[in-house]
Amino acid sequence: MNPIYDDVATLLLKLEAELRRLQLWEDQAPPAEALASTEPFCVDTLTLPQWLQFVFVPRMIELIENVRPLPDQCGIAPIAEEYFRGGDYTAGGLIQLLAEIDERLQRG
Repeated sequence: MNPIYDDVATLLLKLEAELRRLQLWEDQAPPAEALASTEPFCVDTLTLPQWLQFVFVPRMIELIENVRPLPDQCGIAPIAEEYFRGGDYTAGGLIQLLAEIDERLQRG
């Protein structure tokens, strides 16, 4: 298997761990209609942490498990920087991890 799949899978595990550490991982999924948003990052129905947990991670896992092409650009880190700007969270580690995911996908 292409090493990118292993790398991204490892980064996704780290992402889950960081969201849990920040207490942003939720036990219950949002309603199906919230997940069906057509807006980028579901900005109209989900928070960024919810989007990461319930949309991004599952979609990436599905692509990896089925050895389907991964996106070559995500641009999640800049969105996270804006989302967490001035917030109560120490999200530097999360933002750095998202930057690593962005970079790894871009390198292919």
